[in-house]
Amino acid sequence: MRWRPCGADAALLDCDSLEQMRAAHATVAAARPAGVVDLVPGARSLLVVGGVAAVKALLDDADLTHPPAGEPREVTLDVRYDGEDLALVASDAGMSEDAVVELHTEAVYTVAFTGFAPGFGYLTGLPAQLRQPRLESPRTRVPAGSVGLAGEFTGVYPRESPGGWRLLGHTSATLFDPHADPPALFAPGDRVRFRAVR
Repeated sequence: MRWRPCGADAALLDCDSLEQMRAAHATVAAARPAGVVDLVPGARSLLVVGGVAAVKALLDDADLTHPPAGEPREVTLDVRYDGEDLALVASDAGMSEDAVVELHTEAVYTVAFTGFAPGFGYLTGLPAQLRQPRLESPRTRVPAGSVGLAGEFTGVYPRESPGGWRLLGHTSATLFDPHADPPALFAPGDRVRFRAVR
């Protein structure tokens, strides 16, 4: 791991892996060191705003091979598996569309970090058989609620936007509401399950 200063009272921790970042984030979030104003996790980094010295001291003595034990919040989303790329995902995986849906719904996912758009969570735990690249040419319009996958992640588009993930289906769940408290449905560390509905 490597620390890089970011402004007067923040630092970016470059991690060796997504798992190490998740462990660092969970460790700091659980300990809540004095002075920490915000934590912003990324795929392989953690931005610490405020209390940097306390966080460095905490992580120097921490086991970052896995997140600390705790009871994560769990969210279940109902999904209609009728996505534009379901047949493509099935073909590239060498299995039926029903098998893709079964694999996607049997897994339990973890929100590793959020980004791209408000409320968008990058969910880890995608079965290896479903890991596929982004589309060669991104779409200019992906409807809100679209459930997709790309690489090692699966996720849900919280609002209409461009995007290049392979689309499996759609949920009617609201992932981001600026008037709600909290506004985002997903937070790092949450567990997510998908449930197939007609």
